[in-house]
Amino acid sequence: MSSPDAVVGALVARGLTVATAESLTGGLVCAALTSVAGSSRTVRGGVVSYATDVKADLLGVDVERLRQVGPVDAVVAEQMATGAARLLGADVGLSTTGVAGPGPAEGMPAGTVFVAAHGPWPSGVQSRRLHLGGDREAVRAATVDAVLELVAELLRGWPRPGE
Repeated sequence: MSSPDAVVGALVARGLTVATAESLTGGLVCAALTSVAGSSRTVRGGVVSYATDVKADLLGVDVERLRQVGPVDAVVAEQMATGAARLLGADVGLSTTGVAGPGPAEGMPAGTVFVAAHGPWPSGVQSRRLHLGGDREAVRAATVDAVLELVAELLRGWPRPGE
């Protein structure tokens, strides 16, 4: 598991900025990053896009995709991450979308989550589907950990300036 300290340190070391687009985590990812001293050197900001229309209107998520499959989807997570980076002028965009619980939503069981990271790496954007257990707060906390781990993995393959 990657800590916010490690992620902020890796972003700063590489001269990269980051922005977040969060649904089920409601700002917890951005809060985790900004809890780190010196995070102002990398964090551009975050968007809490809890409502589906905000995902479309503000982040540029495809409206037709949202109508067809709903907001709990890998492509939606990827478009949210890309939209956050674009909207906030960041090199890296992180996103979370899913069902925290306690019950199902959007036809998905509680604990169904997608996280994504958009950045300058060769793949451009990557997402992961998660099946998380526990209560609402456990799902939200595990989602924060998962998106931080995803970006940490991608950053490990991205060189620091001068390497």
